[in-house]
Amino acid sequence: MSDPAGEDRLRKRPLASTCPPAPTGSVSPRESEYFREVQRLAAIVESSDDAIIGKDLNGVITNWNRGAERLFGYSAAEAVGQPVSMLIPADRQDEEPEILGRIRRGERIDHYETVRRRKDGSAVEISLTVSPIRDLDGSIVGASKVARDITERRRAHEQQQMLLREMNHRVRNLFALAGSIVNLSARAANTPRELANSVGQRLAALAHAHQLTLINPTDTVTLAENAATLHTLIKVIMSPYESGGHRIAIDGPDIALAANSVSALALIIHEFATNAAKYGSLSVPDGRIEIKCSEAGDRFVLLWKERGGPSFVGPARAEGFGTLLTRTTARGLNGTIAREWAADGLTIRLSVDRERLTV
Repeated sequence: MSDPAGEDRLRKRPLASTCPPAPTGSVSPRESEYFREVQRLAAIVESSDDAIIGKDLNGVITNWNRGAERLFGYSAAEAVGQPVSMLIPADRQDEEPEILGRIRRGERIDHYETVRRRKDGSAVEISLTVSPIRDLDGSIVGASKVARDITERRRAHEQQQMLLREMNHRVRNLFALAGSIVNLSARAANTPRELANSVGQRLAALAHAHQLTLINPTDTVTLAENAATLHTLIKVIMSPYESGGHRIAIDGPDIALAANSVSALALIIHEFATNAAKYGSLSVPDGRIEIKCSEAGDRFVLLWKERGGPSFVGPARAEGFGTLLTRTTARGLNGTIAREWAADGLTIRLSVDRERLTV
C-alpha cells in the first residue's frame, strides 16, 4: 500500500555523503530501506581513498569525505558551505563555470586531468570525474566530483618518456657506430673470417661497456645517476687481458662518464688493447700496461704506456690495425690521439674534450 506522506518526506530529503542518522519514530518499510541504502553508500564514500565531493548547482560544497581531507588538507567543517572555486588556481577559474554548465545539461565528465590547489597553497595534479546528482523526481540538483591524485603517475610517465627518448638516442648511436665498425673493419680484413672475427670482437667490447649503463627497470634512478666511471670501463674492457692482477695498472683521477661517451671510449680502449695483444706488451707473458689519467684545463688525458713487450721496428705495423677507427671515434669526442714509439714500448696519448666525456 502506498505511503504518500512517507514518499513526500523521501522526495524532500537531501542527498548526503556522510552517514545520516537512523530515522526515529514511525517510518514506512520503504523509508527504512532507503535509509539503510543511504548509510551503506555513505560508508563506501567515506572510506574511499579518492576525494569525493558533493556540490550544488551554484558550486557550493555540500559534502566532503575523508579522501578529500587527505588530498586537499581542509576538514569537512572547513570545506562544506564554501565555494568549490577555493580549490581552483587563479589561472583555471574558467573551468568551473564550464563544468557546471555541462552538469546542468545532464552531462558526465570522465577523467578530466587538471590542477587544483591544496589548503597550504601547493598545486596537485588530479584526474577528475564529475557526475550529475538527481533527486527522486530526476531533476538535477548538484554534482558529485571524484578526484584522484595523479602526481606520482605523471612523474612515472615523464620518467618513462625520458628513458625511452634516451634509449632511442643511444640505440640509434649504437647502430651508427656498428655500421662504422663494419665499414672500417672491412678495409683491414683479407678474408671473410678475419672480418667476422674483427667485427665480433669490437661489438663484444661495446656490449660489455653497454652493460655499465643499464639500469634495473624497477629502479627509479636515471641513466645519468647510473653512469659508468672511466676506471670501471677500462677494467671491464681490459679484464680478458689481465692475469693475476699485475698486468694492467690504472692511476690518476676517475670521472663519471656520460652515457653517450661510454661506447666511443670502449671502442677506443678495445682497439688499444687488441693492438697490444697482437703486436705489443700483451703479446708476451711478462708485458704490462700502465694507464695514467690526468686533467689539463678543459681536456682529459689518458696516457697508455706499454712496457715489457717486443721492440718496435717502426710505426707502420702498429698503425695498420684499427688506427682509422680509433681516430674517427676520438673525433666524435673532440679528441686527438698521438702515438710515440720507443725502445721500451709504445705510448699513446688520448686527449678529449672533458665536456664531451662527463655527465
